[in-house]
Amino acid sequence: MRNLFVLCAAATMAIPSVLNADTAPGDVVFGELGEVAAPLTDVAGDPAAGLTAATTRSIGNCVACHVAEGWADTAFPGNVGPVLTGIANVYDEGQLRGILVNSKKAFPGTVMPAFYNLDDIIRPGLDYTGKAAESHDVTILTAQQIEDLVALLKTFDEPLPE
Repeated sequence: MRNLFVLCAAATMAIPSVLNADTAPGDVVFGELGEVAAPLTDVAGDPAAGLTAATTRSIGNCVACHVAEGWADTAFPGNVGPVLTGIANVYDEGQLRGILVNSKKAFPGTVMPAFYNLDDIIRPGLDYTGKAAESHDVTILTAQQIEDLVALLKTFDEPLPE
């Protein structure tokens, strides 16, 4: 009887992790133009967590290449990539997700890294340090971090700069 109880308890603990399974990088479905319509997780993105990922240099480090009103007080934003102010007026949620997952699907010549991809990529190093990553089976961002960044970028709905 005790073994049955332990087995049931273990199964109960495992069910939520199965129900909240993230889409694996190799299972992401891209549309014709590089968009990813389906969310990568069952958990809605959090714009505040997205801002942390975008502005933390060892996580997403979006600020290294992009300027945006959404992180105007962040020191030393880059100007290599496009300005993200008003980006929600340019791309829909699926397009934003696709660009973050693997920007090369939408923009083949881009230097933007594929943040949730394991195939045909050049890594920027472990946490952008230039040191080799410990494993080639680890994406730069997690599925949840991608969803958090999508949620953040959807708030960038300012009028487009002229």
